[in-house]
Amino acid sequence: MSIKENVDIILKRIEESAKKSGRDFRDITVIAVSKTVDAQRAKEAVESGIINLGENRVQELVKKYEELKDTNVKWHMIGHLQRNKVKYIIDKVEMIHSVESLSLAEEINKRAAQKNLLCKVLIELNIGGEESKFGISEDSIYEFLKSMEDFENIKVMGLMTVAPFSENPEDVRWVFRKMKNIFDEISGMNYKNTQMKYLSMGMTNDFEIAIEEGANIIRIGTAIFGAREYKED
Repeated sequence: MSIKENVDIILKRIEESAKKSGRDFRDITVIAVSKTVDAQRAKEAVESGIINLGENRVQELVKKYEELKDTNVKWHMIGHLQRNKVKYIIDKVEMIHSVESLSLAEEINKRAAQKNLLCKVLIELNIGGEESKFGISEDSIYEFLKSMEDFENIKVMGLMTVAPFSENPEDVRWVFRKMKNIFDEISGMNYKNTQMKYLSMGMTNDFEIAIEEGANIIRIGTAIFGAREYKED
């Protein structure tokens, strides 16, 4: 099937999942994960209505940013971000989804200040406790957000997680439910520089469960662009 056909199917599935949980599907943002996808195919997704593109690698994001600069793309950095590469994307991204250390936040704040920007970020949590994944623990989030109050050029917009991969997405429903509970709890707190607006969770294999549990950003790669050399998108 074409990318346009794939997008149409995804949007229909999102609508059905949102309806199950009594939500408006228009409140859910789809980020097309364009990792390893060339600029022309990424552009097809944009022309099909998915204007938010997510990249895992800085080099790819910068390259495609230039190639698609005449489109209305909103770029998102969704992969692990090294401190020494922040400077290359700080003025190119709509949001950085993978903040999981104070040293990274400090660098983002410094680079944003240099450009006179307010950088929107999500805090990445490792709810599944997987050693192979980045993210802070759920027990650390409150102290972490307190420390984030020191960074005047950062705005925390919510939380992100990557659930453990499972053939049966029901097996990870608990991860999404726990994330929503933490999200709701923090929403009732008064942290400076923090606005709990976005809960980014759910990918090709489990996005419907994530939506049912409260996700309002999902990150879809394989179901839009087809299978590639890595699983988790």
